[in-house]
Amino acid sequence: MAAANARGVLYVHSAPRALCPHIEWAAGRALDRALNFEWIDQPVLPGSLRTEYVWEGERGTGARIASALRGWEHLRYEVTEDAGLGTDGGRWMHTPDLGIYYAQTDTLGNTVIPEDRIRYAMEVAGSNALELHRELRLALGQAWDDELESFRHAGDGARVVWLHRTG
Repeated sequence: MAAANARGVLYVHSAPRALCPHIEWAAGRALDRALNFEWIDQPVLPGSLRTEYVWEGERGTGARIASALRGWEHLRYEVTEDAGLGTDGGRWMHTPDLGIYYAQTDTLGNTVIPEDRIRYAMEVAGSNALELHRELRLALGQAWDDELESFRHAGDGARVVWLHRTG
C-alpha cells in the first residue's frame, strides 16, 4: 500500500542571508528533492530574509522538515502539515529564544490539546486561575505565536498561499 500523501507549508519568517542555502538543502533533504526558494527581505529584522514554500510528501514530512531546521540560531520558522482522511495534522513553530513547539491540529487547523495536558495544567494550577491561564497559554504555544506575529504580518504583501482544495 502506498503511503498517504500530505501537504503543508514551510514559512521561514526570518533567516540570515548566509543561512538560506543551508535551509534549502535541509528542507530539500527532508522532502527528498532539490529546492530553490524565492527569498524576500524581512522588514521586521533588517538584513534577514523570509520565504514560504508549499510542500507535498508522505505523512510525517512536516516533522522531518521541522527537525531538519530545529535549533539553528537566528532562524524563525513554522511548518504546517494539513490533517488528512483519518489523520491529524501538525504545526511546528521555532524561534531562537523559545526553541521548538509542536501541536497536533484537527481538520480545521485548530490546535488540539490532549486531555492529559489539560489535566496537568489543572493539577499544577490548583485553584490559582492565573496559573491555569499561564499553563493553558503554554499548551497553546501562545509565546511562540506572540513572538512570530510581527514577522507573519511583514509578509502580508507576499503571494497568497491557499491551504485548501476546491472541487
